[in-house]
Amino acid sequence: MQTDNRFFDDLSRLATSAAGAMTGMGKEMEALIRQRMERVIGGLDMVSREEFEAVKAMAEAARAENAALAARLAVLEAKLGVEAPPVQDDL
Repeated sequence: MQTDNRFFDDLSRLATSAAGAMTGMGKEMEALIRQRMERVIGGLDMVSREEFEAVKAMAEAARAENAALAARLAVLEAKLGVEAPPVQDDL
């Protein structure tokens, strides 16, 4: 036996509406926080991963070239009989 109880129907609709509104507000808050964080991070002077990897590769190539040139210079100085100054390694 089922009875019509308007109070419970209204209460059920109210709860459903409130749950939907809370879900919508949650999504809106998430979007606002995400937007704010992107703005804050964008204001920082950061580089992307791709830019970092490119500069890292350039630095590795420069170090390798520097080492090759230092070895070549040592050979030339040895042929000339010149004593090379001590090498300072800052890294």
